[in-house]
Amino acid sequence: MTATPTLASTREELAGLLADARRAGDRIAFVPTMGALHDGHASLIRTARGATDGPVVVSIFVNPMQFAPTEDLDRYPRTLDADLAVCAAEGVDVVFAPSVEEMYPGGFSHESVHDGVTVSPGTLATILDGASRPGHFDGVLTVVAKLFGLVRPDVAVFGQKDYQQLTLIRRMVSDLCMGIEVVGAETVREPDGLALSSRNRYLDADGRRAAVALSRALRAAQERAAYGVPAARWAAMSVLKAEAGLELDYLALTSVDLGEPPEVGEGRILVAARVGTTRLIDNAPIVFERSDQAGTASAASTTSGRNS
Repeated sequence: MTATPTLASTREELAGLLADARRAGDRIAFVPTMGALHDGHASLIRTARGATDGPVVVSIFVNPMQFAPTEDLDRYPRTLDADLAVCAAEGVDVVFAPSVEEMYPGGFSHESVHDGVTVSPGTLATILDGASRPGHFDGVLTVVAKLFGLVRPDVAVFGQKDYQQLTLIRRMVSDLCMGIEVVGAETVREPDGLALSSRNRYLDADGRRAAVALSRALRAAQERAAYGVPAARWAAMSVLKAEAGLELDYLALTSVDLGEPPEVGEGRILVAARVGTTRLIDNAPIVFERSDQAGTASAASTTSGRNS
């Protein structure tokens, strides 16, 4: 389908475009994005389209609340025309592209936003990306809750590449009884394994080559997971330490819900690193088949690049 999606920029326009579907009881599918859409986003949209015969809604909003004052908000790519073309090619019905003032009436500042009601994500938001980016997930969950309230979807699709975000959104939906099905779509990768990201465009040729070490480290850990958590961690760290172009933020082996990794069973491995000035994240499922008696899972669960 290549019909141009209808563009809404206000809450009232969005509500009007979805009114008939709501009256008809159609199932609404939703894909929240910050724009700069690539093939990974297109995959999310296809997952949403497969979840409903009703309308598919994509939001495009660069949320200032999830960026610290020192982060790359101003240079984050804004490519609305190209994004609309991606949405048209994937059969999106409605694109919601609000202004900052529409989402944060009266304007936004980090000082003023907390005078209103925001979402507190709990202790899970203080580890991994939350430790590196304090307050980030407050901003993510607050804007997602706002968007859920405006779109009122039956199903929402998020990428597994942002695994901690996906886990927190699932917890918010459950804990706040939102009644939305949250689908985690698999990470889309380049042929060499690099996870697709809007920030990849910041990488020069040397940075692009260095960035592939993240996915290679994940694969190395998966291959050694049969020997336990410490062996998997060692395999991943060996790859990361060999790449001079990376500044490691963290490497973590966890349970599927980001707790302590199991000695045996399914878990997750997550990594974050800087390549030049660009911060990249990646993760993958991992299955541990036995524990290593030389060390405990809890002692080996997390490695910070700052302490390596």
